[in-house]
Amino acid sequence: MIEEQGIVVAIEAGIAEVEIVRRSTCGACSARSGCGVSLLDRVLGRRPQRLLLADKLKVRPGDEVIVGIPEGALLKAAVVAYMVPLFGLLAGAILGDLPRLDGAMDQGLPLLAGALGFGAGLLVTHLYSRRLAVDPRWRAVLLRRTTHSLSVGLPSTR
Repeated sequence: MIEEQGIVVAIEAGIAEVEIVRRSTCGACSARSGCGVSLLDRVLGRRPQRLLLADKLKVRPGDEVIVGIPEGALLKAAVVAYMVPLFGLLAGAILGDLPRLDGAMDQGLPLLAGALGFGAGLLVTHLYSRRLAVDPRWRAVLLRRTTHSLSVGLPSTR
């Protein structure tokens, strides 16, 4: 189980809204000056992520909690998100590069076929991720409370 710390910001009908601020290891990484993740963090800023989770712990707003996701879910999501569009791009470009029956080859066809393959890969990824999102085996869950209600104000994303 992969764990992350969050703060409960609201409770409604047995559903806890938990705000998670993504942590980065960019400060400790030697490649931070040339890394795209570090650059995006500096340009876009780090925005908290909000999750709606079943409240089986009876938490209250302000509680610090640990949220977990199954390790298999992260691995599966990463493979689908990165490999399926890449495979579509390569397969499309290769198929577009095959010579036509008359032996002539068009230079624009592999580019167009690769773009179409990439688009098809993104569509497959989107449809698959929607299917995984409704499967309770892959959802994030509240694991435990780390503290009770905080006396300080809650962070705001607005």
